[in-house]
Amino acid sequence: MKSLFYKTILSGIFAGSFIFADAQKADAKSAKILDAAASNYKSKKNIYFKFSLGTGENGKVQQTQTGTFYAAASKYNLKIMGIEQISDGSKVYNISAEDQEITIAKAENSEMIFSPINYLNSYKKDYNTTYVGKKNVNGTSVDLMKLIPAKNNGVKQVYIYVNSAKNQIVKIEQYAADNSISIISVTEYKENQTLNPSLFIFNKNNYKNYIITEL
Repeated sequence: MKSLFYKTILSGIFAGSFIFADAQKADAKSAKILDAAASNYKSKKNIYFKFSLGTGENGKVQQTQTGTFYAAASKYNLKIMGIEQISDGSKVYNISAEDQEITIAKAENSEMIFSPINYLNSYKKDYNTTYVGKKNVNGTSVDLMKLIPAKNNGVKQVYIYVNSAKNQIVKIEQYAADNSISIISVTEYKENQTLNPSLFIFNKNNYKNYIITEL
């Protein structure tokens, strides 16, 4: 199932929890900004992102695709690069239409594809974080944080751009140890919408010709 895709941009982070443990180093300013953004998203009934994901090597983006991300409490639906990932809160379903394959795993043992909020859920226990300063992104003044992994996890460094006036993420840049790069730029954000509950439900009847593997 698109092994190169998973190797390139899986971050190994499950997004269903905002609980932190085994805190790493984070300066006061970066922690305040990131925690405010996390609290903002967590306080909403649901959130929606439309984003572009650019991937490439040696610091250069070579392809860009559009993705969408919906989340409501511990449930989410993420679509990017031909992969749909659904979590109903207890299980995570990875669906590849191209390969007609589905893998099912328990939520607590699963990994989320690189998404707009991944690092808000993990920075305190996995990364040393520092505040870099103010930057301009598309005409908006934002705060920039740098994350360095506390242990080798395949990621070299991460930059998170936050609009502190709105407590919202604007952009994330992930640089991997293998010199690959993944950049998420948020192009649209909505919250507290009326969503169809089926968005977070996996219906096996819709995938009758798929190979389904439960881990």
